Amino acid sequence: MRLLIKILLTASFGLVSLIALAALVVSLASPRLPEVLALSDYRPKLPLRVMTADGVLIGEFGEERRSVVRYNEVPKSLINAILAAEDDRFFEHSGIDMMGILRSAGANLASVRKAQGGSTITMQVARNFYLSSDKTFLRKIFEVLLALDIERKLTKQQILELYINQIYLGRRAYGFASAAQIYFGKPIQKLTIAESAMLAGLPKAPSAFNPVVNPRRAKARQEYILGRMVKLEMISNGQFVTALKEQLRVVGRSDDYAINAAYLAEMVRQQLYSQFQEDAYNRGLTVFTTIRADEQRAAHLALRTALIDFDRRQGWRGPEARVELPSGGSAEDLEDAVEDALADRPDSDGLFAAVVTSTLNNEVRVMRPRGREFTVSGDGLKFAAKGLDPKSPDGLQIRRGAVVRLSLMSSGEWEITQTPLVEGAFVALHNETGAVRALVGGFDFRRSKFNHVTQAYRQPGSTIKPFIYAAALERGYSGSSMINDAPVSFDAAITGGVEWKPRNYDEVYDGPISLRQALARSKNMVSIRLLSAIGPRYGQSYLSRFGFESAKNPPYLTLALGAGAVTPMQMAAGYAAIANGGFRVTPYFIDRVLDEHGGLISQTEPARARGDAPRIMDERYAFLIHNLLQEVIRSGTGRKALSLGRADLAGKTGTTNDAQDAWFAGYQSQLSAVSWVGYDQPRSLGERETGGGLALPVWISFMSEALKKVPVTQRQAPPGIVRLGNEFYTSANLPGVGVDTLDIPPGLNEAAATKP
Repeated sequence: MRLLIKILLTASFGLVSLIALAALVVSLASPRLPEVLALSDYRPKLPLRVMTADGVLIGEFGEERRSVVRYNEVPKSLINAILAAEDDRFFEHSGIDMMGILRSAGANLASVRKAQGGSTITMQVARNFYLSSDKTFLRKIFEVLLALDIERKLTKQQILELYINQIYLGRRAYGFASAAQIYFGKPIQKLTIAESAMLAGLPKAPSAFNPVVNPRRAKARQEYILGRMVKLEMISNGQFVTALKEQLRVVGRSDDYAINAAYLAEMVRQQLYSQFQEDAYNRGLTVFTTIRADEQRAAHLALRTALIDFDRRQGWRGPEARVELPSGGSAEDLEDAVEDALADRPDSDGLFAAVVTSTLNNEVRVMRPRGREFTVSGDGLKFAAKGLDPKSPDGLQIRRGAVVRLSLMSSGEWEITQTPLVEGAFVALHNETGAVRALVGGFDFRRSKFNHVTQAYRQPGSTIKPFIYAAALERGYSGSSMINDAPVSFDAAITGGVEWKPRNYDEVYDGPISLRQALARSKNMVSIRLLSAIGPRYGQSYLSRFGFESAKNPPYLTLALGAGAVTPMQMAAGYAAIANGGFRVTPYFIDRVLDEHGGLISQTEPARARGDAPRIMDERYAFLIHNLLQEVIRSGTGRKALSLGRADLAGKTGTTNDAQDAWFAGYQSQLSAVSWVGYDQPRSLGERETGGGLALPVWISFMSEALKKVPVTQRQAPPGIVRLGNEFYTSANLPGVGVDTLDIPPGLNEAAATKP
């Protein structure tokens, strides 16, 4: 009896001591607890989000990728999946789930290791907002006390909303709304049960259960959660089976978006950073740009297709690189070597990096990251056939360890291909305002951040000629003025250096030819004579009205052939001025900036043509040069554009010396667009390559989409224009009043005209 009393006294003393110790810990810890009511005014760091004009996400910038949603916006299937995975008694307990803790303790003892943590969602909220991840006794006490305080002061819906928006889910995604976009490319409201279960599995271990990095483990975790949902009667057996069978389409990269507009998104980032500095990345700004999703998609596809097609015409160049693969060893060793080899060679929109593991019996075996293997054979080897010819140079050969690119053929089979070396640019502007409607700064932003639309100063070739012709029109010339298309040369005394003997591209010289036909057929000799007649300095000054920099376009006769330097953006703005009747518009790409609540911070108010934009060209001469540029489409170097079946198009091709740059600049009454193709380190594209052959098809492909629903509109002649026959005139350049023929300017050595 005494022993029993002693045991009871000892137990009682121990219990009292434990209670006293707990009371002491609580009394010491309670004053140090943060005020949890602040959670009701939840203000997380929100990234800078960049959208198209029609609301498609094209970029996010910030350490945390996050989108905040309210509880009533979250689908019931996702809430159920989260509860099944993390805390199925969430709506029953008061922050601490004693049954869950006992169950966790039992599981831990049974497995002789830490199998389950027993943390409720409320405890996780306390930990995520206020505590470190250190596994200490004191931190656990704080976590419990905070959880109890949170439950007293917030509703269950508020707590769950905080958890849904705050939890880290891998790939810089914070919150389930952001994860829905990053992993599945869709808003949270459109998640299926299967997708909800996949995302609900991430909080336990975002890296281990990441469906991009570890699809097998992510699938196993998803199946476990779906099973829990059935057991808890959250879904039916039929829904369970359907979810198990659903093939999930996981977005491959963390920076993939529905629309590829990386160059423009970066332009937005730079401009917002210049305004807000580091705050731009965490205050939840949303920027609506001026580009349209369908037009941007069309521009990206058009340029990319053209560059790939050009590159394929150049033939197989050989593997991108060669790496040493382990001989023998485990499958894991081979997978690791492949992962290392491809770590800095990202995929590029349908061009997938892979490492060759074997070449046997006219088949090539390749491996992609995560050990995925493919076999390429038959037609898939045609393009790279030289790589399998033992007689080919060593640099072309495909063998074990070669890094190659794969693409899917129309047959659904894999093909060995390559990434183009050639670069390109495309930009489209709204003529009345200068709003950028589409912009592609290069083949792949991941490969090169250099924006060819705004940063690449290239020789414009014949695309500069319309501005020289327009200057001549204002000096009394007309479309019917006759100019001698004959060879011309300049001796060293005139050039100040060496003798210059320019030539027509096709080396055909037609003798006297109308200015209209000379522009349509891009006659170099005529442009030189025109610029010589009006004066190079006047020509340079005239070009500067349109935004072309005088320092990069010096006043020499070579200016007539586009020997200066311009960017595609400058060229597009110049053609927009012709298209809108003579007004200079300033290109812009940000329409408005909103704060995290959708309030307006700033809105761009562009200077408009026929409004407050400065007039830089008399509308009569703008109409005359427009009419001449239409002839380029009707009968000249741009006649491929007739395939669009429209009579309201105008434009000009451009090919520089030795075909180092290929251009097309053109417009319709609403939209001007410029395409350019060339190498970053200038070299010939090939003696048969031209602006009409390389750049014009890009323009046509884009315009076929951009003008799909735009009616044909014929430009009306403004007051002061007279029509005689098929030609238009002002009173200053009528036949007999203006310049009907061009005499030989002083200083030109003219050879006899020749006709083929």
